[in-house]
Amino acid sequence: MKYLVVLCDGMADTENPVLGGKTPMMCAEKPNMDRLAATAEVGLCRTVAPGLKPGSDVANLSVMGYDPTVSYTGRSPLEAASIGIPLKDTDVTLRCNLVTLSDEANYRDRRMVDYCAGDISTEEAAEIIQTVDQRLGNETYRFFHGVSYRHCLVVDHGTTDLGNMTPPHDISGKVIGDYLSQSENAAPLLALMEKSCEILKDHPVNLARVKKGLRPANAIWLWGEGTRPQVENFYEKNGVHGCVISAVDLLKGIGKCAGMETPEVAGATGYLDTNFEGKTAAGIDAFRRGIDLVYLHFEAPDECGHRGEAENKVRSIEAIDRRVLAPMLDYLNSCGDDYRMLIMPDHPTPLDIRTHSADPVPYLLFDSRQPQKGVAVFTEKTAAQTGIFVEHGPDMMTKLLQHEKNA
Repeated sequence: MKYLVVLCDGMADTENPVLGGKTPMMCAEKPNMDRLAATAEVGLCRTVAPGLKPGSDVANLSVMGYDPTVSYTGRSPLEAASIGIPLKDTDVTLRCNLVTLSDEANYRDRRMVDYCAGDISTEEAAEIIQTVDQRLGNETYRFFHGVSYRHCLVVDHGTTDLGNMTPPHDISGKVIGDYLSQSENAAPLLALMEKSCEILKDHPVNLARVKKGLRPANAIWLWGEGTRPQVENFYEKNGVHGCVISAVDLLKGIGKCAGMETPEVAGATGYLDTNFEGKTAAGIDAFRRGIDLVYLHFEAPDECGHRGEAENKVRSIEAIDRRVLAPMLDYLNSCGDDYRMLIMPDHPTPLDIRTHSADPVPYLLFDSRQPQKGVAVFTEKTAAQTGIFVEHGPDMMTKLLQHEKNA
């Protein structure tokens, strides 16, 4: 038995006037998803438990079968694990975004122009983070570069009692002063953020980007604090060998903490220009090598939601259907093995609010051995109409692996 999870990050949405009163899932041409939905279990799942923030960290841990109330210690430690940063029990890590702020004289008056600094390349970002570490790093603060705009700060003997360290993608276009933590413990970190503006204003990488008409990475933004993660080994927990394929450090970090394979895929960007075919090929290769479960993660719908790009969000869903599901189904249907497939988002990222929500998400669970009466098309609305509801998100992995559990 092979198990496939196709995680379409942030795919769920609300009906939007820009799309004629429809959601991106309703608008997208996705014949493979809809064909599977016709003979699959379709319903809603609550991936973010009440009281938890609707981040991709909490939601993906939940889909992978981990109870975030037990295993979650913060977002950035998972990303640190992906980067390969050794953490002590006394270390606190924070996500360090490279962002674009407006240039008002008073730091608190500046706006969050772009939470990802114009999709800065990993190579450019590495140069900038190296400069930040040289100028701001010391025995207490160490900066490590990751992928694109996503990086990491490790604080020796730090604290997670920092008040509200707001995610930058939650305040796109807004003045930052109202969203800076008021905690005294956060003051040294806010000072680092403000100092970075002067350091990066005339950085050679940024001068070159501005000359090309690109947004500069003119500030760092710290958030997502946490301590060394406590994630149970996936094989010991479930009895199957797993593999996580993703462009983002967060997902690879969860996989590494869980003892799962996390192959690198050239050209995997986390946006609409990602290497869909390469990630699919990596998943097929994992199955051929004997991996039982492949967790294929696609960030593009989420990024489009954060940016308010309605048409691109539709296109991202269509790309997953055409460039991922079509070849993967060809392989699964010809390999001679039975398979079970779960397709779902981790959380909604509605276009109208440009950030995550904690609403339940639609899921599709297909079993090649047990087709059943499903729905005509796979959307948020049809999933709700079935009346099937999974209240506890981690139960989704149990449902997917039910034959393994009962074997």
